[in-house]
Amino acid sequence: MPPITKQYDFIVIGGGSGGSGAARRASGWYGAKTLLVENGRLGGTCVNVGCIPKKITWNFASVSEMLKDGVHYGYDIPPDIKFNFAEFKTKRDANIKGLNGIYERNWNRENIDLVRGTAAFKSQKEIEVDLQDGEKVVYTAPHILIATGGYPIRPKGIPGAELGITSDGFFDIEHLPKKMAFVGAGYIAVELAGVMNAIGVETHMFIRGNTFLRNFDPMVQETLTQRYEDAGVVIHKNHKGFKEVVRIKEGKGEEKILKLLGTDGQEIDVNELLWAIGRSPEIEKLDPAKIGVKQASKGHIVVDAYQNTNVAGVYALGDVTGQAELTPVAIAAGRALSNRLFGTHHQSGGPNLSTAKLDYNNIPTVVFSHPEVGTIGLTEPAAISQFGKENIKTYHTRFTSMFYSFHPTEEKKLQPTEYKLICEGPEEKIVGMHILGQGSSEMMQGFGVAVKMGARKRDFDACVAIHPTSAEE
Repeated sequence: MPPITKQYDFIVIGGGSGGSGAARRASGWYGAKTLLVENGRLGGTCVNVGCIPKKITWNFASVSEMLKDGVHYGYDIPPDIKFNFAEFKTKRDANIKGLNGIYERNWNRENIDLVRGTAAFKSQKEIEVDLQDGEKVVYTAPHILIATGGYPIRPKGIPGAELGITSDGFFDIEHLPKKMAFVGAGYIAVELAGVMNAIGVETHMFIRGNTFLRNFDPMVQETLTQRYEDAGVVIHKNHKGFKEVVRIKEGKGEEKILKLLGTDGQEIDVNELLWAIGRSPEIEKLDPAKIGVKQASKGHIVVDAYQNTNVAGVYALGDVTGQAELTPVAIAAGRALSNRLFGTHHQSGGPNLSTAKLDYNNIPTVVFSHPEVGTIGLTEPAAISQFGKENIKTYHTRFTSMFYSFHPTEEKKLQPTEYKLICEGPEEKIVGMHILGQGSSEMMQGFGVAVKMGARKRDFDACVAIHPTSAEE
């Protein structure tokens, strides 16, 4: 007997940030009959193995740092305060589980039909879902959104590479390793390595160049790389790669031992290895190529400014497209898409929504490193390339935050605060802003609004400062 076909207005494949944002806007605001298909934990990468557990763990590490800072304010804090990482993990897991439930309740409240299973394209307007109970069901809709996200990759061609974990596996760690290696120079490696170093794990980073965060402004690259080294992270620069990973001893935490064999003949034993070398789109089982959806060289789905693929009625957004892989970006893109598809002719929308889309320019972002980094707009090299060196002026400052006034001189050097404004033309329009230091994550949200609105340097100067703060600088 052939599978039963069920009809919807809108099918969303993937229950992460972008898929949820699109589905809730379509169904909750405009009453579109919406199906959401998800084969994993609800909330996607961000909720389960990304932003949320990462920030909670960053908070945990920040408490450790604050305890050390308290000594300089006169608190009698022992240097070897114990903590229970397993207990912390249990609490973090419970928090995430609660968020999974919130997602499902929100979808139920907004009349979104949730189906747990794995989708595959059957035709341009149809998907077949392999349900978790083994049944197969076909669903059809004039509008189908691909929001399946991505997954962290391991290197190919290295024997034993599978013995290392990825960022997904990081949140499964219950027993801390004594010594841990991170391979990669992007924000994931920087954030997770910073956390482990802050809580006392001997941390090694293997990077191909001399600095990490190579897509960020040189100020950020150079200052943060140096700060990590000063804080005790061992950074293996100009690393040529590993030729093999060998398991010396099985176990968890300190019991597990891996030997990393470098292509240059160097060897190092660690208790844990984390690959942070990139992510790939999660589309293998979906098989969008079957209906002719165009993909880029690394498999990401190609879309236009409106999230349209080359196949009519099929859309994509979020990490699966490789566009600004950030949770708020996916949510905003999803809402804009549903506004356009379902709000244009709805009484609560209007024809003005017919061109709704997300502007991918000047998106603020933060790295939860130690210390934090915030950035929006162009780096200095990119600004010079776009506008010409003669049309760019930068404003730069570096100082020690007031919070560290009581710290010894040698420790103050470990706590840089550094800001840069990149301005273009005689109007000195701010085309880039890069901040590093305590509180940068919260600070960047407000400054991001200003830059998005087209603020000029004199607009910043005209705003009376809040004193004493780092932001006034």
